[in-house]
Amino acid sequence: MDPRHAILFEPVKIGPVTAPNRFYQTPHATGFGWQRPQSGAALRGVKAEGGWGVVCTEYCSIHPTSDDSPHAFLTLWDNDDIAPLAATADAIHAHGALAGIELWHGGSHACNRLTRVPGIAPDVQPAMFHLPTTARAMDRADIKAFRGWQRDAALRAKRAGFDIVYVYAGHDYLPFQFLSARSNSRGDEYGGSLENRVRLLREMLEDTRDAVGDTCAVALRLAVDELHGPLGITSEGEGREVVEMLAELPDLWDVNIAGALGNDSKSARFSAEGFQEDYVRFVKGVTSKPVVSVGRFTSPDAMVSQIRRGVQDFIGAARPSIADPFLPAKIREGRADEIRECIGCNICRAANNEAVPLRCTQNPTMGEEWRRGWHPERIASYSKREKVLVIGAGPAGLEAALTLGRRGLEVSLTEKNRVPGGRIVREMTLPGLATWGRVRDWRVTMIGKLPNVQVFLESAMTAEDIADFGADHVVLAAGSKWRRDGVGVVGMERREFVALTPDDVFAGAAVLGPVVIYDDEHYFMGGALAEKLRLAGHDVTLVTPYATASAWTAYTDEQTFVQARLLALGVRLVLSHLVVAQAAGVVRTACSYTGREGEVACETLVLVTGRLPEDGLWRALDGTSGVVRVGDCLQPSSIADAVYSAHRFARELGEVVTMPRRELMAFR
Repeated sequence: MDPRHAILFEPVKIGPVTAPNRFYQTPHATGFGWQRPQSGAALRGVKAEGGWGVVCTEYCSIHPTSDDSPHAFLTLWDNDDIAPLAATADAIHAHGALAGIELWHGGSHACNRLTRVPGIAPDVQPAMFHLPTTARAMDRADIKAFRGWQRDAALRAKRAGFDIVYVYAGHDYLPFQFLSARSNSRGDEYGGSLENRVRLLREMLEDTRDAVGDTCAVALRLAVDELHGPLGITSEGEGREVVEMLAELPDLWDVNIAGALGNDSKSARFSAEGFQEDYVRFVKGVTSKPVVSVGRFTSPDAMVSQIRRGVQDFIGAARPSIADPFLPAKIREGRADEIRECIGCNICRAANNEAVPLRCTQNPTMGEEWRRGWHPERIASYSKREKVLVIGAGPAGLEAALTLGRRGLEVSLTEKNRVPGGRIVREMTLPGLATWGRVRDWRVTMIGKLPNVQVFLESAMTAEDIADFGADHVVLAAGSKWRRDGVGVVGMERREFVALTPDDVFAGAAVLGPVVIYDDEHYFMGGALAEKLRLAGHDVTLVTPYATASAWTAYTDEQTFVQARLLALGVRLVLSHLVVAQAAGVVRTACSYTGREGEVACETLVLVTGRLPEDGLWRALDGTSGVVRVGDCLQPSSIADAVYSAHRFARELGEVVTMPRRELMAFR
């Protein structure tokens, strides 16, 4: 271990329990919930094995009035929920870590689609998401019942074996709705003054401590700033006052910023490592209890700085622990160069928002620990001495070469360009996306440690070259190219345009006059290119068939930030319109709904619509045995999908593969 990092491995006492080190995996969603308990247990167990001293669950509902279906969440509604959660606690304890559970009630955030019971909130309030329904106002009897649900769930958590039990007042959920004057206009003892609005949270802490505090630590997760200015909770105002009022009551403070979840888990495109420090640094000066916060920490030196400067006692992490469950072990063993750093792309958040199991761009094994039996650090050796030729050193090619190399095959990786990385080399130059280069850099570093993997740059391959090479297996990872015919998600008719594609812009093609970017792909590229060209001084208009810019980034919690950035830069947005034709100095648009046509001044049209696989070699080889495609060469998609595709092929090569295991789908 580097002695500079030794402080990270000091034990820290949390009430009646002691964490073995300062690495704290804060609560985060998995997409497994109560429906897939084995998958959840295996995922958390791998985190503990990787050295996280505290490993917490995702949000765990305390009552059927807090149902977040179709999103997966845990439940402690009755005693039948104890055994499945005990499996998670046991998996965490097996590696010497503390197990934490985040008890949750969503209030007006929970639409109760599955349970079909009325929602509850401090006031009569429209449900915040999903359905045009309304939560009813809680009366005193409801508040008394709610306190009982928290207490009962805490007792069940204790029986399940958890060491840390949460009171959760963040992310606009029910206890926070009582705290904020924006959502609490009650006229009784639970509304009005801040002291009254804090009352329920104080009672929840006292009830939880009374129920389980003899053996379990009681943690308070609090949003100290909801980012709504003086009308709401702020870290310089009422957020600080709340901490002062409750300073010594919890055994641990887990503090963050809130409003929407996207503020807390802001992508690297719009935030730097440790970005929450300015909001949370005051907390340790107010309480003697240990403090944890998050900030997408991946650098050991940044972690040490947080501790030594008194910002927090633990290094809180959700996304970095997903990208590399063995991050603590690698620091402890002096292998910090091997950390698979989170790139902050928020594909993990997209999975949660799409109501599917967790995934990660950097770590293709995430979410597959139980279903496929994949481990992030261990892989079966290949049974034969065989040679593999991998063509293309983009994200898929690098992953294939690395994983096949780890299995012991003799791997030759060829790349036609002077540097490896493929699409990453281009995309990491877009505003805010520099961290995406970590996908390339980590794999290049790890490949460099394998003597059985050779890399050949500036080595374009033909079908004849491949045949002459004589490899036992050929992996085509040649990537994809952007379409020129305008075919996209909405506009599926092929049209003739005189236009550039993102490939042309990255290659340095001249961009002249008013620029129109036509985005019918809806992920990051259209908005990021608009930002790049606007920052370069161009007059830019973004046209999209959807009602918002970069609409799919709503899943990565970025859409509002993208649109705000474009508007602030002066990018003109023409929403709900397709580009249907082109004439001298203009493009013709058509409304997505009415078909009504219009014109936008345009000297340079950039099409960001769809992509086509670079499959020329595949067609030239015409079904040659032992040749496969992976990544964008097979199916143009996200970098996460490209990495997963390559990893799955490489891990399963030569193995007897069965269908992924299914877990019992019980209906409550």
